Amino acid sequence: MRVLIQLRPSPDVVAAVADPDVTATTADVADGLPGVVLDDSFTPVAVPRPVPVAGGDPLSLNQALTFSLAAGDASVMVRGEISDDELSTRLTLLPALRNDVVGVFADPVIESNLTCGGSAPVGDWHDVERLLHVAELQAEGLDGSGVALAILDTGINAAHVTRHLGRDLILDKERSWNPDGVTGTPGEFPVNHGTMCAFDTLIAAPRATLIDVPVLLSQRPGGSALDGLLSDAVAAFAHLRTILENQPAESRSLVVSNSWGSFSPRWDFPVGHPGNYSDNPAHPFNLIVSSLERAGADVLFAAGNCGRECKDGRCAYPDRPITGANSHPSVLSIGGVDTLGERVGYSSQGPGRLAPRKPDICSYTHFSGSKAFGAGEPDSGTSAACPVAAGLVAAIRTHWPASRLSPAQLRALLRRTADDRSDIGFDYDYGYGIAATSGVLASLRRRAMRVA
Repeated sequence: MRVLIQLRPSPDVVAAVADPDVTATTADVADGLPGVVLDDSFTPVAVPRPVPVAGGDPLSLNQALTFSLAAGDASVMVRGEISDDELSTRLTLLPALRNDVVGVFADPVIESNLTCGGSAPVGDWHDVERLLHVAELQAEGLDGSGVALAILDTGINAAHVTRHLGRDLILDKERSWNPDGVTGTPGEFPVNHGTMCAFDTLIAAPRATLIDVPVLLSQRPGGSALDGLLSDAVAAFAHLRTILENQPAESRSLVVSNSWGSFSPRWDFPVGHPGNYSDNPAHPFNLIVSSLERAGADVLFAAGNCGRECKDGRCAYPDRPITGANSHPSVLSIGGVDTLGERVGYSSQGPGRLAPRKPDICSYTHFSGSKAFGAGEPDSGTSAACPVAAGLVAAIRTHWPASRLSPAQLRALLRRTADDRSDIGFDYDYGYGIAATSGVLASLRRRAMRVA
């Protein structure tokens, strides 16, 4: 089984790993662990320590926290593999044999959320443009200009997006990032799932600056071309935190679109095990998601395609399929509706595992857009709904950086103004409803007047 191993080496080693200008290796961090085959190709990642603002449980995701990367506080994560027949023994022995071992966690397979092939599109991306009131956004100067928008997926083909969108896109190659072992140039990856996601973000935020992060291209033994490992997402989020902290505090904005998740408990430790991912706020990825949001990023995840009416064949959780970071209280978990406002049958229903009130809101999917999978194929799944919503968030951030409107405040605003489609208030099908641009803009105007 592939695992993440959290270590607390000497402070100077932690400082080296946390320094973006230093490239540390697994050998620098761990000189071998009994029964573990360490992955020397993986660059160690610094994991910030959660610190309660005013006392309380540092592992509660609803607790007010700060996150410290100081050498005396942070830990370091490496990747490795433990033989399945020795798994229980090694998990018990490692912390006892090595006092620098903090914990051993699951490194589950992560996969894209595209689904429902063969079902015709409902409307096209111009309908989505109309439903998102893009003309109204642009009249207020909200087009994503200057906003960094990271697409964590299979990589972007910029030429394809430009051709089908009918306008140029802005791609920041310098701030884009490949996982260890992934080759390719930002913006020049084969047309696939990530190209669809990039296209869909630009419907509402045509001038956003895209950052290409192909986390789903990392390879594993027996893996497909569309899955990766959660460890690469941990490393990607660490890279994004560096990007965010290098921005001026007064104009800080970073939107992170994640159209992927873990479909099966096969790759995870059981719920209740300290190394579990799906239900465990202490898993390193769930911690690093919290730290990025607290630093000022808007993080969005697809709710997944395990809806009861039309679930993806890979869905193996018997209930509560919105798992791990897709259900994190500090992210927007996005369900899917078609352009007629009807929930698509594959959109996962709550409750979520880390936070029960998931999905947060719904956005549009199953429309003709990027043509990444062929002329007649829709942009589909909550994979499309998530970047459509991320584009709306990026548009808002044009004039409303995190210093003016924190990620938590923006999430609350989107929930409060959503178009309620089912039970009054929150429900597990639609969340708080469909993202409603006009309500958001009206609220922002009132907020601006109060500040003035």
